[in-house]
Amino acid sequence: MEKKKYLEGDDLETTSMEPLSPMSQMLSSPNLFIVITFGFKTKCNPSAFIEGLKTTLINAPRFSSKMVINYKKKGEPVWIPVSIQVQDHVTVPDLDYPNIKNPDQFLEDYTSRIANIPMDMSKPLWEFHLLNIKTSNAESVLLAKIHHSIGDGMSLMSVLLACSRKISDPTALISNTSATRKPVKSRISAWWLIVGLWFMIRVTFTTLVEFFKLMLTICFLRDTKNPLMGNPDDGIQSWKVIHRIISFDDVKLVKNTMNMKVNDVLLGMTQAGLSRYLTTKYDGYTMIQKKEILENIRFRGAVAINLRPTTNIEDLANMMAKGSKCRWGNFIGTIIFPLWIKSENDPLEYVRRAKATMDRKKISLEAFIFYGIIKFTMIFFGGKAVEAFGKRIFGNTSLAFSNVKGPDEEISLFGHPISYVAGSALVGSQALNIHFISYVNKIVINLAVDTTTIPDPHQLCDEIVEALRIIKSAVQEKISHKVEV
Repeated sequence: MEKKKYLEGDDLETTSMEPLSPMSQMLSSPNLFIVITFGFKTKCNPSAFIEGLKTTLINAPRFSSKMVINYKKKGEPVWIPVSIQVQDHVTVPDLDYPNIKNPDQFLEDYTSRIANIPMDMSKPLWEFHLLNIKTSNAESVLLAKIHHSIGDGMSLMSVLLACSRKISDPTALISNTSATRKPVKSRISAWWLIVGLWFMIRVTFTTLVEFFKLMLTICFLRDTKNPLMGNPDDGIQSWKVIHRIISFDDVKLVKNTMNMKVNDVLLGMTQAGLSRYLTTKYDGYTMIQKKEILENIRFRGAVAINLRPTTNIEDLANMMAKGSKCRWGNFIGTIIFPLWIKSENDPLEYVRRAKATMDRKKISLEAFIFYGIIKFTMIFFGGKAVEAFGKRIFGNTSLAFSNVKGPDEEISLFGHPISYVAGSALVGSQALNIHFISYVNKIVINLAVDTTTIPDPHQLCDEIVEALRIIKSAVQEKISHKVEV
């Protein structure tokens, strides 16, 4: 395993240093990184990528700095700017493409192989792999391996968009992807004062309850042992990274019919898919016994929540082009989300439960409290305590979950039109990481699993896809029933 380089002697006096943020500190291990897959509609031109990176990505400070240990500051890691050769970070493997019989399987194996190699901490913490291999969904593929201390999923998506251009207008940046909020009319009356007071009471009470649950999880409360939960003391033995493309329109149909958010639908179909998968894992039990097992299981996920106001894409582009300042990086909180793992006759109950739980989480300040605890721990106890805090959270829950909204219109990266974007954040000690990324009319389901715990990730992915199909059918039946009435 690569170790962080130590900074000592006169280097401390002559080098410009910047400390890691509290969340980056928690994610500073060489084994914590994000693997992003870009499928392109054309063959890949390595020279175009190298030239494109020289004018964009390496001008972002984190991509031209390396992490070293400053022994004068309690041995904490810091960012040090360094000179960089882009070609040292770009790999173009010499492959015998005509003899690759199953390109999809080859890509899956290649992605999993780089996911099991710790990040080289002796240089800036990113690398690109360009593969001119035709798969079911792309003519060529780019694999980007980026250390999680550089940024969270939303930050990296924003940087990607700032490097990209619209296909409809190759000189134009894409618009920001955040949803527009409806203006709220200002009304001052006794009724609104009462509603506001009641809302504050709800926020306070809910926050106290969720904070209590969070502290229990940090101290000792662990999920019920189940076939999807590894042993945190053993660590991750062997990552397997897979992805599956589904229709965004199917998700939107459920969302609009059930009057909820996209994230609610994704959590609902995840709950349904996990319930279906776990039902198959208790051999020797009757269906009644399996139902009782699922009724009594405690199964929770660490769900990443973006705490940052929307970053303007133009500001990021100016940061890389002109060296201007722009705030980005790791600014996320985490909530402990109890998943509804049951054997339900009504498939829509899974999405209803997901919405109800997320609505409760939204009015609490749990994600901000989580970030505040990390910052407090960092200041008073140091980075080692922060890393231990993270291990407790991830070790006591069954999975990690996130959803990243991608662009609504087609884009190109350095002249290469993008077909889809997939990605998995390899974090924590959970044996299961589930991430969703949207791109135009597609959503990609991304699974990263420890194969010593979950040897059949494709079956698990099949169950999640099938869960969406069943939920969609139930929604269509509900719509037709309304029409008939």
